[in-house]
This record gives sequence, C-alpha cells and structure tokens, in this order.
Amino acid sequence: MPGTEFDRITELLKTAKIIAVVGLTSSPLRPSYGVTRYMRSQGYRIIPVNPNITEWHGEKAYASLLDVPEKIDIVNVFRRSDAVPEIVEQSIQIKAPAIWLQEGVIHEEAAERARQAGIFVVMDLCILKEHRKIR
Repeated sequence: MPGTEFDRITELLKTAKIIAVVGLTSSPLRPSYGVTRYMRSQGYRIIPVNPNITEWHGEKAYASLLDVPEKIDIVNVFRRSDAVPEIVEQSIQIKAPAIWLQEGVIHEEAAERARQAGIFVVMDLCILKEHRKIR
C-alpha cells in the first residue's frame, strides 16, 4: 500500500466507484449538496444516506448505512462530529473500506475505532478539494 496519506487518498479516489453520503440534503444551499454534485459529475455513483429525504437526483435515499443493499467504497460524512461514533459503528458492520469525514468533522476516538477495524480514515478534509488535486 502506498506510504503517504496523500498517496493513499489518491489511490482511494482513483479506485472508488460508489460513495455513500451520510447527511446529504436536497438543499442546494448546503455544502453536502454541492460537493456531492461535483463528485457525481466526476463519475462516482452516489448513495444518499439521510432519513429525511427519499431520493437525491434519482438515487434512492436510505435512512442508515445498514439499509444500503450494495457494497460501498467510501462513506462520506456530512454530519456533526458527535454523530460520527454511530456512523463508524455502521461502517464497521457493513465492512466499508474507507470513511471520509468532511472539513470540520473531527472525532479522534471514533476515527481510531475505525482504523482498528481496518477502515482507512480521512478526517477534516474536503473530498472535492482533494479530488481536484489529483485530476
């Protein structure tokens, strides 16, 4: 596996195909909407995870990661930091290979729990900004 975190992030973004976005909203004014729309425009399949919406741009939304019936490559988190431990537990249960905590989403204990379970963790970085660096 590549050595630096940047190398690992680059590899993840180049190989991932399906991103579950926890906290994705239908409001174009929210960061989750714009970032996710960009990632979709770059060829990623988006699975919305939010109990408050039924779909996002034609993709069925799920109330929790545990409800998603297919394999997820990246769990991208747009929730408050205090919601992260539960999301990490769900990510472990579904055997997600990577969890991405967006800018400002920081939970060291939960991130360590995910790492102990073999999940690659990216914390406090924007997936859109990182993707633009490798294009």
